Amino acid sequence: MSATTPLHYQTVAELSAALASGQLTSVALTEAVIARALAVEDRVQAFNSYDAADALAQARASDARRAAGQVLGPLDGIPIGLKDVIAVRDQPLTASSKILANFISPYDATVTAKLRAAGVVLWGRLNMDEFAMGSSTENSATKATANPYDLSRIPGGSSGGSAAALAAGQAPATLGSDTGGSIRQPAALCGVVGLKPTYGLISRYGLIAYASSLDQIGPFGRTVEDVAMVLQAIAGHDERDSTSFNAVIPDYRAALTAPRERPWRIGIPKEYFGAGLDPEVSAAVQAAIAFYQSRGAEIREVSLPHTEYALAAYYIIATAEASSNLARFDGVRYGHRSAEAETLLDVYFKSRAEGFGSEVKRRIILGTYVLSSGYYDAYYGRAQKVRTLIREDFINAYREVDVILTPTAPTPAFKRGEKSEDPLAMYLADIYTIGVNLAGLPAISVPCGFTAGGLPIGLQLIGQPFAEADLLAAAQVYDAAHDWSKRWPVL
Repeated sequence: MSATTPLHYQTVAELSAALASGQLTSVALTEAVIARALAVEDRVQAFNSYDAADALAQARASDARRAAGQVLGPLDGIPIGLKDVIAVRDQPLTASSKILANFISPYDATVTAKLRAAGVVLWGRLNMDEFAMGSSTENSATKATANPYDLSRIPGGSSGGSAAALAAGQAPATLGSDTGGSIRQPAALCGVVGLKPTYGLISRYGLIAYASSLDQIGPFGRTVEDVAMVLQAIAGHDERDSTSFNAVIPDYRAALTAPRERPWRIGIPKEYFGAGLDPEVSAAVQAAIAFYQSRGAEIREVSLPHTEYALAAYYIIATAEASSNLARFDGVRYGHRSAEAETLLDVYFKSRAEGFGSEVKRRIILGTYVLSSGYYDAYYGRAQKVRTLIREDFINAYREVDVILTPTAPTPAFKRGEKSEDPLAMYLADIYTIGVNLAGLPAISVPCGFTAGGLPIGLQLIGQPFAEADLLAAAQVYDAAHDWSKRWPVL
């Protein structure tokens, strides 16, 4: 445990070692995290809710296990926050929407149960864009989360609360969900590490669905090592999720430093370095490429020719699936029911009109349109064909390279309200991340510098299906050689 680093800014690996050696107790750590949240939450606004008494009870149970020699693993006693779209038994589950404002989850998501089994202190419900629809966490019905590096700017989205809480020292690690970049983009804008795993590696049971063929739960951490430790705890097959894949789960942490038989082959897609890329972001990513080359990596240009169609295909597929998934929120079974409804149709129309925000309504309408008779083949069917072509682009590229390196986001964090009136401009914030979800691949965002104004920049590494061990190892090469994780916002 570092004597110079504040407890709330220490890495999961450092905290785990301190707990194992007896230098630290889970109660002391949890109290420090709670104190930090109380000190900065009024400015950061990362949490929808938290239960300090429950967190401390979990911490005391962890310390009791440790005293009895019954430690559950390296995460035992470490607080981890969860995006408010992941079910935690007897805790609020709102998806940052008015329609679920008073809903209490009756069960744990699979990832929640896995974290409990690992001894994690489940800590807080983190703010997000409503139903994970957004790139700035401004679409939340509860509050707008701020970027800890500049409180006038957005933290990214939709997992903005998860990234901001970690960056501000309000949690040592967090979980988010990623449908088109919603872990990686806020990780880049908040200066932390965020991993979107391969589709099917982590169970989606207990995750409120946005777009079922794209959604994936993943971890945020200060370092690649932290992310590997959390991934170890939550990955694995789940019979309750029909899309869960029964993959072999290696030791991700050990893989970070495993010897390689040959140098890394890193692909640089020419389509990702054109118009719209901020010059400071471009310079930071190019410096990272030069670093890999200095370490002996083979840098090769690759082409992903259907990239230009990814954004359109994504927003057709995602909204189509959203229009179906969100039909369950009808004012009948659970969630908000309009007090002004007089008929059954009133219940449906008025409850949804009152409960959903403007962005959610926009996407439901668009999704319903592209699935409607006469337009299904012209839009949804064609978008699925484009999706196949995008996946084939990546498969072809991986015949030549091990991983692909790109910017994570085209710009640093923008001002709050700057793009609120222009949905298309907001959608472009995910231009470098959505192809990964369409192809079902794993990808990680790692801090790679700061702008002259002090805003974080992230690079993205994209891996091959279920090759998270290789992806994390490639990211570790860069992360371990730089100290970006040791820079913290001034709050």
